[in-house]
Amino acid sequence: MKKKKLVLATTSLAGCFGCHMSLLDIDERILDLVELVTFDKSPIDDIKEFTQMCDIGLIEGGCCNSENVRVLRDFRKHCKILVSVGQCAITGGLPALRNGIPVAELFKEAFLTGPTVDSKSSQIPNDEEIPMLLDRVYPCHEIVKIDGYLPGCPPRADLLWEALNLLIAGKSLDELNFDLVRYD
Repeated sequence: MKKKKLVLATTSLAGCFGCHMSLLDIDERILDLVELVTFDKSPIDDIKEFTQMCDIGLIEGGCCNSENVRVLRDFRKHCKILVSVGQCAITGGLPALRNGIPVAELFKEAFLTGPTVDSKSSQIPNDEEIPMLLDRVYPCHEIVKIDGYLPGCPPRADLLWEALNLLIAGKSLDELNFDLVRYD
């Protein structure tokens, strides 16, 4: 009897997509992974909306705008286990360098007075379809309950591979080999 595949979802919020690149860096082991899981909502399969409840969700990036918060809450609702992957998801990462700068100053620099702004046509975008910028970049655990953390910028491919294998086997990320999560 063939074992039922687990369902895996992934997304990138405010980050650089490096954690997804690290997932792809498991190289030929990706063929082993697709034997163990079915991808649902993920850039890997280009499914835009959840089609089912997922066993594992991997979140890359923090929350810098209202759309990031919506997506993160949707993942929490649809994933039994939710894992923050990489420093942006865990601490806010590089995008959080803007924390401490008032949003009005960010907009002024980006759209009105910055060195690359054409001052003749400069204006702050004001369209209801543009997600609202938050007061700061929030790590995922400050928005929803997170079940595990995979550190790194980005996490090493071997860490992602071992973590997924543990989760697929029904084990805890606490069982990860220390050498995979330490950085010298």
